[in-house]
Amino acid sequence: MKTAIHPEYQKATVTCACGEQFETGSVKGNLRVEVCSKCHPFFTGKQKFIDAGGRVDKFRKKYGM
Repeated sequence: MKTAIHPEYQKATVTCACGEQFETGSVKGNLRVEVCSKCHPFFTGKQKFIDAGGRVDKFRKKYGM
């Protein structure tokens, strides 16, 4: 590997919208995510409706549904 061209790899805290937090490594620092393994429907087996920023309502309003 060449020196001085790679970003610095550091510890990062990932925070989910459900409140779960865990540490991982990243070059970006702290991260915020909408779903994690504690609340994702694939892992929990429960259906969960996620509306990110009113996109569903915007779509329904635009197409008259």
